[in-house]
Formats: sequence, C-alpha cells, structure tokens
Amino acid sequence: MRRLPTRPLAGLAVLGVLALTGCGTQAAGPATDARGPGTIRAQKVLRLTEVHEQTGMTLLEGPVFDRDGKLLVVDVTAPAGAPKVHRVDVRAKTARPLYTDSRGAYTSAQFSPYDGRLYLTDFAHGDIVSLAPDGGDPRTFFSGEVDGAPMNPDDLAFDPEGNLYISDSRGMSEGKEIGRVVRLDRDGQRATVLADGLAAPNGISFDAGHRGLWVSELTQNRILYLLLGEKGLTASRHTAVRVDGGLAQTDSIAVDADGNLYQGLHGRPAMAVYSKYGEHLATVEVPARDAAGLTSATNVAITPGGTRAYMTVSGSAGGYAYAFDALAKGTRQSNGG
Repeated sequence: MRRLPTRPLAGLAVLGVLALTGCGTQAAGPATDARGPGTIRAQKVLRLTEVHEQTGMTLLEGPVFDRDGKLLVVDVTAPAGAPKVHRVDVRAKTARPLYTDSRGAYTSAQFSPYDGRLYLTDFAHGDIVSLAPDGGDPRTFFSGEVDGAPMNPDDLAFDPEGNLYISDSRGMSEGKEIGRVVRLDRDGQRATVLADGLAAPNGISFDAGHRGLWVSELTQNRILYLLLGEKGLTASRHTAVRVDGGLAQTDSIAVDADGNLYQGLHGRPAMAVYSKYGEHLATVEVPARDAAGLTSATNVAITPGGTRAYMTVSGSAGGYAYAFDALAKGTRQSNGG
C-alpha cells in the first residue's frame, strides 16, 4: 500500500490522501551468511510504465500468471483510458494492454479457482471487478457496504472452493485502526468480517495448507496469522512476524510451496523473506545502480510449479518487473493477490 498523489486521479472522485497497496534473465540465488539472512539479487526484466502526467506517479501491483504463462500486472494509478492491466511475455520481454476503464484504481489481481475469471480490487471505490481471462466482459462482482461500512479492498486470496478473502484497508487515510479482513462467498451474496481493528491491512495470503491466513498491517509493520475454523471463520489470531522496515512499510504477501513468506516493502525496492516460524531467511534487492529511482517492491508472483519469481517494482524511474530465484516452488498462494 502506498500514498497516491495529492492531485486527484482523472475520472475519479477526490481520494484525499489515499494510501494504496503495492524476470526472464538469470538471477543469483541467496547469498548465505551465518551472521544473518542472505541477499537475493533481482535482475531487471523490462520497464512497463512511466510516471503518468495526470496522476504524478505509477505504481505496479498484483502480478499473476494466466493459464498461458503470461504475467498480468495492474497499474494502480493509471488514469482513465491508460492500461490498467498489462499482459507481459516474460520470455520475450514484451507487454501489451489487457484492460482499462474510466475510474478503477486496482491494487491486486487474482484468478478464481471456481469460475476461472480474473478478479481485481478497486481500492478507491470499494468494488470487486471480474474480467474474462482475455480482459473482456467486465462485471462488478461486489459493491457496497459490509456491516454498515464501505470497504477499501486492497489484496485478495481465494480458498480452493473459490470464496474470497480480502484485506480491507478502511481507515488508512485517517490513521485509524479500523481495517478488516472480509470473507465473500464465491457468489458474492454474503460478506463476513473475520477480523477487525486492524492497522491498514494490506497483504493477504493463505498458508501452504490453507489452514490460515497471513495478513500484513501496513502502518504497524507486522504480519498477523489468522487460524481458520469451520466455514472459513476465524478461530484465533496472533502477531506472527514483526518487520524491522525502518522507513519502509509492509505491503503485499506471497507464500511458496514450503510455506515461506515473501513480504513486499513500500518505501524500499526490496522484499523480506521469512519462514513460517518467523525466521528472516533472505532479503530480495534490486541492483544498487537501479535503486535510486525506485521506492517500492509491492508484490511477487512465483511461476506455478517453478522457482522463477517476478516482482513489481516502482518509483520515479517508472514501473518495472524484476526477476529472482525463489526459495521454493510457486503455488496458488504465490501467484496473485
């Protein structure tokens, strides 16, 4: 999640100080060191966007592989008519627009295991939008209040049955700890608050066994674990990891096949990798020569069944895809959200 420009987005209602969530070449593996976590050097694949004149920034998010192996990426601050979802061929290092509209500020993307459609979270308007895999047939899946309050949906995760679990960053712009985790049935007809009183929840991902959810809180730099019980409801919750980010804040989360957490950082072009027991295993960093114009590494998608990982990195230099070798193979939990 990160701050949007003070200038209003074209075609959107005034967002105020809206806080948002936030490849193909050989990458080095982690440098191990007995004194602490290793360093994984990511390498640039391609630049996808430049800073938009209308919005004053660009912010890439929500990387997810489609069924053809192409990487889809959303641009949160793209103005009306500009590409809001890009489709990237990571091998050829090329990209083309997949979808745009007149108002959405999309912060994440994920394919449903139930209907195969692409789901996007519109942080600015509280909507969940779905698309056909080719970017056509846009539909509003959910809109409106949950328990009497509007949502600011940031990231999302699906359970194996296709029900949605959403980080609702309500209260972020006011600095209030009133964020929530919301469960939506796969037909969009029933919404349930699983956790509330959260500090700008951002990243959300199931653990490797779908027993619980990892949820990052942007303004507290911590990761919660929500153990789920019957019917997908919360059985317990606790603080699992405290992230020493300094000026950087916890953004989106992905989980690999071994259960390791890839925690994106807003305010630094890097990701922190933790074991499921909270051990800081590694830090993924862009080359030092690139870092000056980059200020966030929001999210990552690990190739399903493989270890090649692609993270979205943005800043005044533009929006990029970077690649590195993950510590374990990719699964649904490390592909979108």
